[in-house]
Amino acid sequence: MRPIVRSPFNFTTAQKRMSTSYRHVVVDVETTGLSPRHGHRVIEIGAVAVEGGAVVEEFTTLIDAGVLIPPAVQAIHGITDEMLAGQPPPEEVLPRFSAFIADSVLVAHNAAFDIRFLRHEFARLKMGLPHRHVCTLEMSRLRFPRLPDHTLETVYLHLFHDAAFIRQNHRALDDARMTAKIWLAMEGG
Repeated sequence: MRPIVRSPFNFTTAQKRMSTSYRHVVVDVETTGLSPRHGHRVIEIGAVAVEGGAVVEEFTTLIDAGVLIPPAVQAIHGITDEMLAGQPPPEEVLPRFSAFIADSVLVAHNAAFDIRFLRHEFARLKMGLPHRHVCTLEMSRLRFPRLPDHTLETVYLHLFHDAAFIRQNHRALDDARMTAKIWLAMEGG
């Protein structure tokens, strides 16, 4: 699966770049472990671009980073070594992802984790990731201090009680979509 960008609009690159002053990109990554310092790598990126309070584009791809996924980690997100075989390498994905995010503000649930991994991957290619970012985990802790925890699922269900909560394992695009809904709900309230 090559990186997929879905857009209901036919924007030109120039139009996209002009609109980034109010563009936020909600991002989630799946990895081979918890720390890039221990050689763990990004193996999936899911991102949702939000402009004017609406989702306008999505980016999703698996990444063959050339490392094996430990079985315990496979059990979390369901991504296997076989699924990564033949997928694009970071050298192909990250420049396309960089173009997708342009100079947007990034949004993530537990942004410290996602941004740390993305910065590490970008640095491996001698690329920068100077983007400002917003953390919906931190926002939820401030706004909803009485929640039993602030996992993505808990915050989502708190905000959307009657929502049909259906999602694949723990995959990047599904998590980015959920985070986008959470962020939009908290930004509006």
